[in-house]
Amino acid sequence: MAIRWGICSAGRISHDFTVALKTLPPEQHQVVAVGARDLTHAQEFAQKHGIPRAYGSYEELAKDPEIDVVYVGTIHPHHLSVGVLFMNAKKNLLCEKPLAMNLKEVRELIASAKKNDVFLMEAVWTRFFPASAEVRRLLSRDEVGEVRLVRADFGASLLHVSRAVEKHLGGGALIDIGIYCLQFVFSGEKPERVQATGFCLDTGVDEAMVITLVFSGHRMAVCTCTISTDLPNEAVIVGTKGTIKIPAHMWCPTSLMVNGVETQYPLPEPALPLNFMNSTGMRYEAEEVRHCLQKGLKESSRMSHADSALLAEIMDEARRQVGVVYSQDSQ
Repeated sequence: MAIRWGICSAGRISHDFTVALKTLPPEQHQVVAVGARDLTHAQEFAQKHGIPRAYGSYEELAKDPEIDVVYVGTIHPHHLSVGVLFMNAKKNLLCEKPLAMNLKEVRELIASAKKNDVFLMEAVWTRFFPASAEVRRLLSRDEVGEVRLVRADFGASLLHVSRAVEKHLGGGALIDIGIYCLQFVFSGEKPERVQATGFCLDTGVDEAMVITLVFSGHRMAVCTCTISTDLPNEAVIVGTKGTIKIPAHMWCPTSLMVNGVETQYPLPEPALPLNFMNSTGMRYEAEEVRHCLQKGLKESSRMSHADSALLAEIMDEARRQVGVVYSQDSQ
């Protein structure tokens, strides 16, 4: 039986997610409704994607009895209120990253999921790509020996994008794109130390940041993110017996290099033009949601509630050291 999706917001990322769902069998995934703050936008989105129902508010979408799970594609500052709205309506939730603006809000969302006995997962799509699954397999089999150093960088020229630079929109290099680096370098283990340095724009959000995580056993990870320039956007795991490298697009990996040998993991072609690179790769997180719902799980082992909380905790500390404060931090 297909799981029935509701799409929250009619923006660019919601478009790409809906296109990604179209690459999956219709007997497994169906989009049955879309909701936006403007009915015209929702209707246009529904017509473009062949969605049966369109709503002019998130409240109406939450009341639709035929929705199994909602994909939340709103901007970061709305994730808490929108997420609680849907979970109070007993809707399972796949919420875009970051799950919320800080650790306090993440804990509120997790508490709401538990209170309402619904599924909740942060949509860190990187973790569900086949290349990422292969990395986990290689590490579990000790293919590169004991991991000593992990490095990940993500930089893109985004200073012209208001969502990336305005504080009230949840802008900033770390919370928007640096999160991909951080999620890559830890796997449920809390670092012993977090050291961050960087600088901010006049808007008060971080333009660039370098974060060093120190783990037990003299292991270290280094993350670099910036919204002012393009970086190689690579990730490297260095072990005592070899290396694993994502040579490009570490946030949406379609290739993997192990000890110098590269393997490709091609994506299906989209039925409609995409807004972001490799967006049909969001199909993998959708498959994980279906897998979890079929098994009656309330969270995913690949992106658990504890993972989301630890990710938020590390980002909070890094922002504190660099001096990035959002209004949500004082609420």
